[in-house]
This record gives sequence, structure tokens and C-alpha cells, in this order.
Amino acid sequence: MTNEAARARRCAFIAPANLIATAIAALPQRVLLTFGSVATWVLWPALGKRRRYAATNIALCFPELDEAARARLLRDNLRATVTGVLELVRGWFASPGRLHGLADVDGLEHVRAARERGQGVLLFGGHFPHSELCARLLGEALGERVTIVARHNNDACIERWLDGARRRAFADVIGKKDVRGLLRALSRGGIVAYSADQDFNYQNAFVPFFGIQAATLVATPDLARRGNAAVLPFWFHRDADGRYKLRVEPTWDGWPSGDPAQDAARYMAELEAVVRQHPEQYLWVHRRFKTRPPGEPGLYR
Repeated sequence: MTNEAARARRCAFIAPANLIATAIAALPQRVLLTFGSVATWVLWPALGKRRRYAATNIALCFPELDEAARARLLRDNLRATVTGVLELVRGWFASPGRLHGLADVDGLEHVRAARERGQGVLLFGGHFPHSELCARLLGEALGERVTIVARHNNDACIERWLDGARRRAFADVIGKKDVRGLLRALSRGGIVAYSADQDFNYQNAFVPFFGIQAATLVATPDLARRGNAAVLPFWFHRDADGRYKLRVEPTWDGWPSGDPAQDAARYMAELEAVVRQHPEQYLWVHRRFKTRPPGEPGLYR
């Protein structure tokens, strides 16, 4: 078997996966959310490692909660995270008609004003299970596709499927470490959804997030300056009725300040305030506090 034939065989799942994803994306919202709840119950035993990470993060960030309240938050967070996989699929494969009326969007005037000034837009948010769906919903509201930044998968066939799926929904997909690609998109006036709230072991500063020192990227203001972009906070959540609330805010007063660590701290403080409103909808399954200040022990097992 030639290399090309072997590759085709390994990637043969893509066509049926696209059919299944298209069917999932067409589900009514209530059915999709119910499907997410059932899938969480079925997958609970297989989520052991991610459950431990989320439980550790919740214990660190919400010391005021008793054990029962933490357990409820963990359960709700795992449900939101698993449901987020279905929301990803909806974001990638749903028709515009299926998304119509699913979101309330505030702050589009800030995006339009930046574009009128000849700037690109860096939509500065955080990692939530429905981040890509909300980026798609924002693009639908604007009448213009958004570009996203995403981490590449190490498996070539899975990456081929993910990249193809994302390109159905977004103007472009920029690799997490592709600085040139990001600057190119911004300098051309693009609208790029971007988050810098995961653990960074380079170009970082340790700043408080829920009272815990968190290694946070400090390069965002410089990237925006080099790309001639307005940095607009972009927040969202899903309400109990299944509808999404999206909000684009103006750039924070006094940001950037010229002090990269201070700017990173402001970002984390703003994100924390948003997360506290709907803590079950943040991506707690990530090891946010993996990188520790010198001399501090690790927090995860």
C-alpha cells in the first residue's frame, strides 16, 4: 500500500463524520442540549483526568464553596464542557437559518467603528465551551465572517477534518503560534477572535486569577499595536433557555498601560469578573495553573 493510499484509508472517517456533524448541527436547540446532558452521563467514567483538573481548579478558585456546592459546580461544568463539543459542531456545520434568532448581540457598533477607522479588530475573550459557536454567531450578526485562532491537532487526519470544518464557518483559521498569520489578518482589517487565558510558559507574567498566580501571556498589546488593531473585549454565555448572549465592549480605559504585566493582570481581573457570573461555563478542565512561580510545587496530579 502506498503512503497516499494509507493516508486515504486513515482519513476515510472524514466523509461520514461530516454527515453526522451536519445532522447534529441541524438539531433543535432543546434537543441538542438534552443530548449534551445524556452524553455527559454516558461519558462521565471516561472523563476522569479532566474531572480531576476541573475539580482542582474549582477547589482553588472557589474556596468559599462547601464540598456539596463544589460537586454541583463540577457536575454542571462537565455538562457544559461536553455540550460544548456539540456546540462546536453546530458552529461549524449549521446553516445560517438554523442559527437565526439563537443569540442576542450587543456592541456591534464598537466593531464597526474600529473598521471605519481603518483598524483590524482583535476580539479579546476567554476559553469557554461555546467560544467558536459564539464567534460564528457574531459573524452572522455582523454579516461578515470572523477569523479564529486555534491549536493544530497532532494527528494529520483529525487536523484535516477540524480545519475543513472550521473553514466552513470562518474567514480563516490561524495557528496558535502563527504570529505572522495573526498580524497579516489584523493588518488587512480582519476581525479575529483571540484568547490568551490558558497556561503560557513563555512571554508570560504571573498575575492573579481567582487569587492564584497564573502564568499569563503578556504579548497581546504588542500584537495589537503591530497589527494596527483595536482590542475589544468579547464575552458571551448561554442562558437557561438555551439562547446565547454576546457582548462586545470598548477597549478598557487605560489599557494598554505600557506595563505588560499590569495589562495581563487587568485582563485576568476582567475575565474573572465575567467567569464569576456563570462559573459553570468556563473551561475548567484545562490546567490553567500548570506553570508555577519558581519554587512552588505543582497543583495537579
